[in-house]
Amino acid sequence: MTLALNQVSTIFLAVALLVLGTFFVRKSGVLQKFCIPAPVVGGLLFAILATILKATGLLEITLDTSLQSLFMLTFFTTVGLGASFQLIKLGGKLLVIYWLACGFLALAQNVIGVSLASLFDIHPLIGMMAGAVSMEGGHGAASAFGQTIEDLGIHSALSIGIASATFGLIAGGLVGGPTVKYLIAKYNLKPTETNEEAAASVEAYVQPITTNSFFIQVLLITFCMALGTYLGELFTSATGFVLPGYVGAMFVAVIVRNIVDRFNPNAIDMKSINLVSDVTLGIFLSMALMSIKLWEVADLALPILAIVLIQVLFIVLFGIFVLFRLLGKDYDAAVMVAGFTGHGLGATPNAMANMAAVTERFGPSRKAYLIVPIVGAFLIDVFAMPIIITTLNLFK
Repeated sequence: MTLALNQVSTIFLAVALLVLGTFFVRKSGVLQKFCIPAPVVGGLLFAILATILKATGLLEITLDTSLQSLFMLTFFTTVGLGASFQLIKLGGKLLVIYWLACGFLALAQNVIGVSLASLFDIHPLIGMMAGAVSMEGGHGAASAFGQTIEDLGIHSALSIGIASATFGLIAGGLVGGPTVKYLIAKYNLKPTETNEEAAASVEAYVQPITTNSFFIQVLLITFCMALGTYLGELFTSATGFVLPGYVGAMFVAVIVRNIVDRFNPNAIDMKSINLVSDVTLGIFLSMALMSIKLWEVADLALPILAIVLIQVLFIVLFGIFVLFRLLGKDYDAAVMVAGFTGHGLGATPNAMANMAAVTERFGPSRKAYLIVPIVGAFLIDVFAMPIIITTLNLFK
């Protein structure tokens, strides 16, 4: 027996699973502790149910996820619009060092993934899906590039990317705190400021969202989407080098953001941009998770888990012996290592949760709270995307 959901029903199901996932996250201390995204929870629950129904022969559910690419494209465009290079000036030298370290991490994660894939005799791009795509990129990049790689004829890439991103997300929450506690204890680190000094809050958004201002942001987003996808297709057809449309849109958005900032720094309203980002990412991830075929990854579960464990070991050692020293070997550097571990294996919320656990116990770090979100949420993709795309084209 087969149940085929059309386009509208699939979107409804995606939103319903997103809401259900949000409910479970709010009720579960474990899910909150590891910052597991609500769409991942709802989507995976449905994927597990669909797998059981198929395995028992009771029901096979087919979905029309044709609009998933639109939500994905919109989300990556909003990421680009958030990447203002004026933010680099605020973080100074430490931000540049942290940013370069994130770029090196993306390269190292792909080298580890591809190398171990060869060792396990699986396709290099499958190894890449357990590299920077799912580690530094998280569920969003895993879903996006997983679909791109499946379109190249490599089956189960999406499912493996999602599984790797989930393992990485959990690991990032587990190892971040202990790593920093080790550094604090070994070097007897103390915060350089008091809680009162760090309490000065910054009002991020002053103006409320209006219909007119919101449509200005929609105009910018859709312009970047249209131009970016066109240029991406033109580049691919001219060079044979695969450049997914959402990547082109993201980099056009980065350029547009920084051009607009020169003429009118207030033209881009990040409150509206972030609202669009949250909605489109939620639906995109929910659709991606609920449509994965878990039965396709059963045979590769052990090799992928081994690759992820090596990724975890590498980032911990890199954070302790390299990044901590590059950032100054002080308390702020240790807190930034916590953030680096969080978003290097999962996502920026993971990084913030790691840093919050450290600062609540040992004291504040304004430097870390300035640098890590800026790089982890926006600037990181400026390095990571070209590295991922180059790896994809080398082994396609």
